[in-house]
Amino acid sequence: MKTLLVIGLFFSQLVSAQEPKGSIIYNSKQDGNFEVYTMNPDGSNPKNISNHPKTDYAFCSSENGKSIYFYSNRDGNDEIYKMNLDGLKVENISNHPSSDRVPEISKNEKWLAFQSDRDEKSGEIYLMNLESKNIIRLTNNNLYEESPCFSSNGKKILFTRQIKEKKDTLEVSNGEIFIMDLKTKKEIRLTNKDGFDSGAKFSPNQKQIAFYGKDEITGNYDIFIMNADGTNLTNLTNDVLEDYSPTWSPEGSWLAFTRGNAENYDVWIINIHTKELRRLTTQPKRDESPFWIN
Repeated sequence: MKTLLVIGLFFSQLVSAQEPKGSIIYNSKQDGNFEVYTMNPDGSNPKNISNHPKTDYAFCSSENGKSIYFYSNRDGNDEIYKMNLDGLKVENISNHPSSDRVPEISKNEKWLAFQSDRDEKSGEIYLMNLESKNIIRLTNNNLYEESPCFSSNGKKILFTRQIKEKKDTLEVSNGEIFIMDLKTKKEIRLTNKDGFDSGAKFSPNQKQIAFYGKDEITGNYDIFIMNADGTNLTNLTNDVLEDYSPTWSPEGSWLAFTRGNAENYDVWIINIHTKELRRLTTQPKRDESPFWIN
């Protein structure tokens, strides 16, 4: 038994000590408008890969990291696009007069989840079959919903729903994270706390979920981790700065996220085991909403 405990401790220390691998995609205003950038996980070699005068805002990539999915107003209204990692071969996927944003691609790259106001101005979550272009409306109400995220098997999806509480009179300030079974459309609410919780992402092993939300004691926006069923909620950052948009490293030991205040935002990473923090961007314009690619 002692031998197993020692082996388990050694493995845990080994995982926590792993250096982050892959590349990080993020959105930056350093060229004036939001563009899609890539950089190494140590912050080196930043490169503008979208290079367009309109707003380009990326949210996800294909499993092999060769395709980036983003939304842009380059055709007059917000549409969802796909492009190669080198910024070439740009394709308008949504091609609809409504505003389509926040794309999320399934692991097999057959389905695209996104937010749209095509039926409700508040914004609903939709699913698109990328082969047939058929659209399935997943949520159906007048509540604001955002930030879809597929499970690795593509059978479930995380999303945020804005909820009006009895105390809300002029402004609705609460948002909670839900999970939906895509076959049955059954929903389960995973968070239940004050403040707006959003940006939920499954860990690579699907056992945990990272998201951002308000700390109920300090009122600050922090990065949280919980089990996939909503239990064991932990505030990972717990600081005075605003922390948003967490994303997992490929091996699951690090999170990249947005940190800053009204003056500026930057991309940081944190080790979920040791809580070691590293700042990756330092230029005076906004850098935010990172995600990892292999």
